Amino acid sequence: FKENRKDDIWLVDFYAPWCGHCKKLEPVWNEVGIEMRNMGSPVKVGKMDATSFSSIASEFGVRGYPTIKLLKGDLAYNYRGPRTKDDIIEFANRVAGPLIRPLPSQHMFEHVQKRHRVLFVYVGGESPLKEKYIEVASELIVYAYFFSASEDVLPEYVTLPELPAVMVFKDGTYFVYDEYEDGDLSSWINRERFQGYLHVDGFTLYELGDTGKLVAIAVIDDKNSSVEHTRLKSIIQEVARDYRDHFHRDFQFGHMDGNDYINSLLMDDLTIPTIVVLNTSNQQYFLPDRHIESTEDMVQFINNILDGTAEAQGGDGLLQRIKRIIYDAKSTIVSVFKSSPLLGCFLFGLPLGVISIMCYGICTADTEGEIFEHEGAKKESGDRELTDEGSEEEQEEEKNGKYTELSDGDLKQKDIMEKKKD
Repeated sequence: FKENRKDDIWLVDFYAPWCGHCKKLEPVWNEVGIEMRNMGSPVKVGKMDATSFSSIASEFGVRGYPTIKLLKGDLAYNYRGPRTKDDIIEFANRVAGPLIRPLPSQHMFEHVQKRHRVLFVYVGGESPLKEKYIEVASELIVYAYFFSASEDVLPEYVTLPELPAVMVFKDGTYFVYDEYEDGDLSSWINRERFQGYLHVDGFTLYELGDTGKLVAIAVIDDKNSSVEHTRLKSIIQEVARDYRDHFHRDFQFGHMDGNDYINSLLMDDLTIPTIVVLNTSNQQYFLPDRHIESTEDMVQFINNILDGTAEAQGGDGLLQRIKRIIYDAKSTIVSVFKSSPLLGCFLFGLPLGVISIMCYGICTADTEGEIFEHEGAKKESGDRELTDEGSEEEQEEEKNGKYTELSDGDLKQKDIMEKKKD
């Protein structure tokens, strides 16, 4: 494989035999291989035990399991989307195909537009902008499709101020790249590769972190058709559509089904339905200080965030990191005990039992040592007393000597007093 891989395009799953996520992916991966073979795709699908072939895994920068990569010539593209059959196949077909796909007719343009929710199109001839467009496409093809077309292929409602131009078609309309207003082309494409309003999940939220945008989310229950749930979702949709020119450079809008993921992310228990704004770059988040009743309330909340008057919570400071470690440890223990109480008792009870026995042994050894040391010291002290005091006769003589010394002293003192009187 290492010697001949550049002769073909490979879609490879780097896995570890002990990895639970890898085992969960295995049946999906088998379906991917069967379907791509049946459709006549030039992409070869394989999997490699990264623990057995660690040198090859290290060469491709594999740091976690499972890691999915498409290998095309000297390039290796990482897949970071949902691990479903359709998403993986769509990724493989997009990256394995041409970098820039030409659109020769209006019919083809309409067909492509129906198939893809977001597509980028370059219009014009050879230019520095086209070279930059190709460069960006080689980097971001893992996320979006890139096309080229002549001006007469575009729909009639499209008007361009000048050529060449780069456009994005999404949300039922189009937007033209402006170097002076939008900055670097790569940054603009990275921001615009999402629809204005999304159904946000964990994978999408992870990818949105690369855009540098704040993410305004209505956290609701999709199965709940009550007025409050549908109202908050409608408010976010209206702001995304009607205030795009005001907020699209700084905000991404969407909704999330359920609060399990958001609770683990914020280390808090949010009551749904609610609205939260996430800053994925520093793990800060904003909650409205009052109930969002209308679109105007949501716009005011966003403006408060932009001008710095809204209070930010969370973050990536030292206290938050410590809190995250404690929260993750607690969550892990709870999840283990919920899924398998016996396994939890074994995993956590056995180490605690061993540690308790060790502590008891250490404490018992210290106590016995103190007793022996005390008795030894007492015996040594008794011997020293006998040695220092000597026999009874020696003690009697010592007392008589002291009395003699005292008597002589008294006599001398008496003589001195008599002399003073004279």
